Amino acid sequence: MRNTLTSTHCPYCALQCGMNLTTADGGRSVEVSERADFPVNRGALCGKGRTAPAVLSSAVRLTSPLVRSAAGTLEPASWEEALDRIAEGVGGARAAYGADAVGVFGGGGLTNEKAYALGKFARVVLGTSQIDYNGRFCMSSAAAAGGRAFGLDRGLPFPLEDIPRTGCVILVGSNPAETMPPALRYFTELKENGGTLIVVDPRRTRTAEHADLHLAPRPGTDLALALGLLHLVVAEGRTDEEYIRERTAGWEDTRAAAMAHWPEYVERITGVPVPRLREAVRLFCEPEHAMVLTARGPEQQSKGTDTVSAWINLTLATGRPGRPLSGYGCLTGQGNGQGGREHGQKADQLPGYRKLTDPAARAHVAQVWGVDPDSLPGPGRSAYELLDALGTDIRALLLMGSNPVVSAPRAAHVEERIRSLDFLAVCDVVLSETAELADVVLPVTQWAEETGTTTNLEGRVLLRRRAVSPPAGVRGDLDVLHELAARLGGEGSPEKRFPTDPEEVFEELRRASAGGPADYSGITYRRLAEENGVFWPCPSPGAAAGAAVHPGTPRLFLDRFATEDGRARFVPVSHRAVAEEPDEEYPVLLTTGRIVAQYQSGAQTRRVDELNAAAPGPFVELHPRLARRIGAAEGDPVAVVSRRGRAVAPARITTAIRPDTVFMPFHWAGEGRANTLTNPALDPTSKMPEFKACAVRLEAVRP
Repeated sequence: MRNTLTSTHCPYCALQCGMNLTTADGGRSVEVSERADFPVNRGALCGKGRTAPAVLSSAVRLTSPLVRSAAGTLEPASWEEALDRIAEGVGGARAAYGADAVGVFGGGGLTNEKAYALGKFARVVLGTSQIDYNGRFCMSSAAAAGGRAFGLDRGLPFPLEDIPRTGCVILVGSNPAETMPPALRYFTELKENGGTLIVVDPRRTRTAEHADLHLAPRPGTDLALALGLLHLVVAEGRTDEEYIRERTAGWEDTRAAAMAHWPEYVERITGVPVPRLREAVRLFCEPEHAMVLTARGPEQQSKGTDTVSAWINLTLATGRPGRPLSGYGCLTGQGNGQGGREHGQKADQLPGYRKLTDPAARAHVAQVWGVDPDSLPGPGRSAYELLDALGTDIRALLLMGSNPVVSAPRAAHVEERIRSLDFLAVCDVVLSETAELADVVLPVTQWAEETGTTTNLEGRVLLRRRAVSPPAGVRGDLDVLHELAARLGGEGSPEKRFPTDPEEVFEELRRASAGGPADYSGITYRRLAEENGVFWPCPSPGAAAGAAVHPGTPRLFLDRFATEDGRARFVPVSHRAVAEEPDEEYPVLLTTGRIVAQYQSGAQTRRVDELNAAAPGPFVELHPRLARRIGAAEGDPVAVVSRRGRAVAPARITTAIRPDTVFMPFHWAGEGRANTLTNPALDPTSKMPEFKACAVRLEAVRP
């Protein structure tokens, strides 16, 4: 049979790298090759992208619905039986306890179409306010801080191609060399062009190895570090007074807050010496252009929103945002982390990044959906709050594309809450640790088996194309919602409001987003195919004869910010400690993160032989001084104990980490599950849990 070539995108991180898929033998053989025409990765792929077709194999993925039997085991079932069981379980909980007794939990890997349909399904069919998604654990703090500073949140307000052309980048709590390897070239090209790279990370990561200056603060002190740098900017007369006067508001209070964080005080808090603080200020302020880019390090904290605000304040005081080759940006993590929160699966938002509490937004979306605005529920619980309420206020849960048994903080507690549900239905590609606990598991299509759009970290909307047919017995998430709407939606053929064709769903999404902050109304599948993606906002040209097609917006804020008066807002913030400081019983700080060969909860990548060979299991990274203190050698099992539980993994001893800190990757379940330990203390604004810092003690495990 003739080979078929399909240009599409990787299923993993927020770069959404372009790739070509060549299929043969009727789709049974799929090979990945470079796609040099896509500007984000320019052909480069990491190991996860190259091996992505391995998860398409029927040997590792689900191919039949599973229903829990009377004996308590998951057994193959027909689609009709499985869907009827979901309708019975969800409908029964709703009838007995009310609409909010049903929860919906989505994922940052769902396409825009699926995220949109899931949010609509929760609010229109189920009538529940209890919907959120795992993207809350990704960049919600940066979103909140960006929104209050600029009036709009888009991960990067400029394309990645601007990074090599700026003069200095401060990269805070990000390790792209491992989390998104093709992006590292932008930082190496920055240095080749004469620019400088400053990396802020408590570990000397592969990315920090490339830095001109590495600042290694104690975990949870990034807020104090940013305030100390701003103090020095003011003290050394490096502020851009004209920019502050013409384009911002709120500077006086912010300056006063920063001046309370003098360098020696910040050194005591962070452990970063004053001379290195001064060097960072010099490197950042001397070039005409400069950027600050944050990621999960400063964001996954109980004060993550204020921490990001402090870094934004630094950029505003030096006149960076809204100027070419300069500004603040966030490096989104999940594949559709940006689009996934823009179109309605987040607890407080409607499509187009509209606020659920805004009467005008409710009226607009309700009109598109054909319902009464008053019928739409209000905001619900955030992700961890929703998971914490399972089995009590929430009795049934529909979960799509997430694995909170591994990825949620205080994971043993979350697993216990999931087990206490009256009913759990999971839609997934593989039998994840969470799916193993379900009453019904539905096997759904994945990236290469479906067409749909995603929005990458730049705000570039992309078209992922179907390249192969799914195995018999596998259906799409849109089909699932269509069928459940027919069973749960009452009179009036509600399933007709839930089309199964992704382009038809996208056309409705365009109408629902029109006029909103994330306006997709001028974007079509045809444009996405022809233009290699389109940056939002991209409003529709309207009905006027000869109206020009909007080109999209690669660079935001060049003329004005998205606030009422067009000015950016300084937000005064002050340092505060992590929610759980070390003490005599738990004297060390744990921080968590990703490694290059695995992705998120590992549900898919842990099924790929090549990736498992490179990273077969969890580990505890610790300094030699700490290893000697507990009597552990390289490779010895080490127990890490927090107030929430105990995890055991082999020691990896290195001077690349602070002596007062240990690191664990969070990709694994079982006794090495890092999130057994993490603290669910929430940021009051973003509701982001404090993944990045909790107090632990270490114990060598003796035979």
